[in-house]
Amino acid sequence: MLRTLSPNCLTCPSRLSNVLHCCPIAAIEGISQDKISQRYRAGQAIFGEGSRPAGLYCVHEGRVKITKSGGDGKEQIIRLVRPGDLLGYRALVAGSAHATSAVALSDCTVCLIPKLAVSQQLSDNPLFSSAILQLLAANLGDTAERMLHLAYKPVRERLAEALLLLLRTYHPAEAASHPFTIAISREDLGALMGTTKETTTRMLSEFKQEGLLTTQGSAITILAPQRLSAIATLFD
Repeated sequence: MLRTLSPNCLTCPSRLSNVLHCCPIAAIEGISQDKISQRYRAGQAIFGEGSRPAGLYCVHEGRVKITKSGGDGKEQIIRLVRPGDLLGYRALVAGSAHATSAVALSDCTVCLIPKLAVSQQLSDNPLFSSAILQLLAANLGDTAERMLHLAYKPVRERLAEALLLLLRTYHPAEAASHPFTIAISREDLGALMGTTKETTTRMLSEFKQEGLLTTQGSAITILAPQRLSAIATLFD
C-alpha cells in the first residue's frame, strides 16, 4: 500500500456517478482536502473482515472484490467493484465492524474519506442519507439474488453468469462492439461462482471448446455473450 497523489474530488468523474454528487460544493472541497488516497497492488487488502471502519472508501481506478469467509475458511466473492463505487458504507451506517473484506483485484487507487466527514453528511444532508439508504437496499437485493443463484443453479450456468457479471461490471459501454478480455485467477473466478479452482478450470475448457471464449494464461476473452446469457438464464 502506497500513498499517492490525491485526485481532486471536484474534477473527479467518479463523484458524478456515486452518492457524493449529493454533497454541496463546500463539503466536497473539505472532503477533497481531508481524504487520503492510497495505491494498492493486486491482492492487497483495503480493509479486512472484522476490522473497524476508518471511513468511506471511493475507488478512483482499478478493480476490487468484496469477499466473505465461510466457516470452512473458503472465500466467497460477494460483489465486484469498479471505479466510482463506494466501499465500507454498511459498517459506517451500522456503527459495526466490517462484515466483509475488500481486496484489490488489480492495481488500484482508492480514496478514504474520514469517518467524521461522512457522519456530518449523514446528519446534515438528507439527500446524501437517502442515497446511502438506496445504495444499501440495492446492494442487499443484488447480494440476495446472487446467493440464491449460487444455491440452485448448476455449475455451468453459474460460470456463464459470473462471466457476464465481469462483462457488465468492467466492459466500458463505448467498447461494447469489441470482445471483452479480463485477467482473473481461476481461484477468484471460482470464488465468484461458488466452486473450486479445479471445477472452474474444467468448465472454462468446455466453454472454450464450444467457442464461447478463449484463454491465454489468466486472461479470458468472451466471444459469445448472447450464448452465455442463454446458458445463464436456462433455469430462471
